[in-house]
Amino acid sequence: MKRTSHIWSASSDRRRLMMARLCRVLRPRGGLLLRERDSVFRLAGLAVRFHSTQTAPHIPGMEYQDAICTLNTLQTNASALEQVRRGRSHPQVQLEAMTGFLERAGLTVEQLDHLNIIHVTGTKGKGSTCAFTEQILRTYGFRTGFYSSPHLVQVRERIRIDGRPISKDLFTKYFWQVYGRLDETKAAHGGSMPAYFRFLTILAFHVFLQEKVDLAVIEVGIGGAYDCTNIIRRPWVCGISSLGIDHTQILGDTIEKIAWQKGGIFKPGVPAFTVTQPEDAMAVLRDRAREIKCPLWVCPNLDQYQTESGPLQLGLAGQHQRSNASLALQLSHTWLQRRCGPDQIGLLPDPENSSGSQAASFKPGSAMVKGLADTEWAGRTQTLRRGAITYFLDGAHTRRSMQACVQWFREAAAQRARSASGAVVRVLLFNATGERDSAAMLKLLLPCRFDLAVFCPNITEAAASCNADQQNFNVSVENMLTRCLDNEQSWRLHQDRRDEAPAPLLADRKTDTQVFPCILSALQWIAQGRDPVLTDPAQTVPPVRPSVSAKAAPLRDAAEVHVLVTGSLHLVGGALKHLDPESAK
Repeated sequence: MKRTSHIWSASSDRRRLMMARLCRVLRPRGGLLLRERDSVFRLAGLAVRFHSTQTAPHIPGMEYQDAICTLNTLQTNASALEQVRRGRSHPQVQLEAMTGFLERAGLTVEQLDHLNIIHVTGTKGKGSTCAFTEQILRTYGFRTGFYSSPHLVQVRERIRIDGRPISKDLFTKYFWQVYGRLDETKAAHGGSMPAYFRFLTILAFHVFLQEKVDLAVIEVGIGGAYDCTNIIRRPWVCGISSLGIDHTQILGDTIEKIAWQKGGIFKPGVPAFTVTQPEDAMAVLRDRAREIKCPLWVCPNLDQYQTESGPLQLGLAGQHQRSNASLALQLSHTWLQRRCGPDQIGLLPDPENSSGSQAASFKPGSAMVKGLADTEWAGRTQTLRRGAITYFLDGAHTRRSMQACVQWFREAAAQRARSASGAVVRVLLFNATGERDSAAMLKLLLPCRFDLAVFCPNITEAAASCNADQQNFNVSVENMLTRCLDNEQSWRLHQDRRDEAPAPLLADRKTDTQVFPCILSALQWIAQGRDPVLTDPAQTVPPVRPSVSAKAAPLRDAAEVHVLVTGSLHLVGGALKHLDPESAK
């Protein structure tokens, strides 16, 4: 986030005080091991469960956590990651290295050809599109594999069979098969091991082959052309969800550059579909399709699909899901044609004449209708109600996705408020990470008229029991805490500018703000003992100061509290770990 030095001059003392307090709360207790390769963790005192850079020992009864802790050694720590960004190798070389890792794990690209893959990319909505697509084809009775990222609570959520995360036993079994093969061969390859996301991609392919799925829905990680999932050479159909500006350091800083990257998943002769895109992006996608000789179609509006039962119902809330659902219908319909009607393959139009043409709507079968209605995708326009408290969770982390989130929240919260028996207090729980423009996202949230704005890092809890599934070594604790204070200050500045406007459209009084050192402490303060799930004696956080407790008076007095958790999927995942304990089992 860009800022000038004078912004902080008046509040520098407060920032130093806040940082000291946050770091004190995160100070490790007892005999915790500290990760030697990241001195910032040692300075900030973040309690983590396992830090050896060596393979974790097998501990009876701890095999899953053992695997997760070993997996975490493949993460790049914050300082090393910055060095990689400054001297990034040519991305094509990195993609080619993926083939070597795949072969060292005992797999070949030829084997991937038999997974009957649906490959999906996009800036926002690609996960939801994959979820719709997988649910539709599972409803038809096919055995599905689904690889997505990031995970919310547990790593195994990324690799699903028939819609469910693989079991801890299966994850552990297949993890050690793949890790063992790579570890045994690393000496002959200069000690190299695949990074975290690459390893999980290889693991997902291995799982799907071993479990003999009928098809695999594969969500791209970042971009497309050089993403490690693009080792796939013969998908059955490809999809591109809504495009926008994100990951600019990797993909480029214009919509045209980003569209070029996303179009990199196109393959010769393989049908591809896209939702309606900005014209500049669409022009690039058309050019990429013609260059690669890939037939490309634009999905119709959802209301163009005719059904006997009336308008299609979606299991995922929000108007923005309608384009994702249309894309999923085209992907699943095309896959079914190729699977169940081989003769249809020869009827595909000439790529030269189909690039960017409008796809035809059709009458969805009953399985498609049911699949769309039954789709669930945690952390995306998700609502959890606990008595007087309603949590609205959405992992929006770009400006466009935040616009959609705001529209959804305002409609959903207003509907919920109409049945309230008294005053309703609105609370924002926010965090943003990486290079994302959090100030721009916070500005979009102003019309929601929050009474309280709460900021915290993506640290689930400031205790030694922290779950290894949610450890992240890619960013330092100091950076996380500083970002929270930056976000709070941005919110205050937005409010100051709003108040200076000639005719402010929002409520006159300012939103109170508060910064907490972890997600659990933020949630417990917001709930004020009114959510029984958060009153577990095992979930303890340091007591708050009287001044902080005084700010919570509106929360205690309100008939209902509506909490929007947004800005980061990692934040939403950390919140779900506490709000939905079953998800962590």
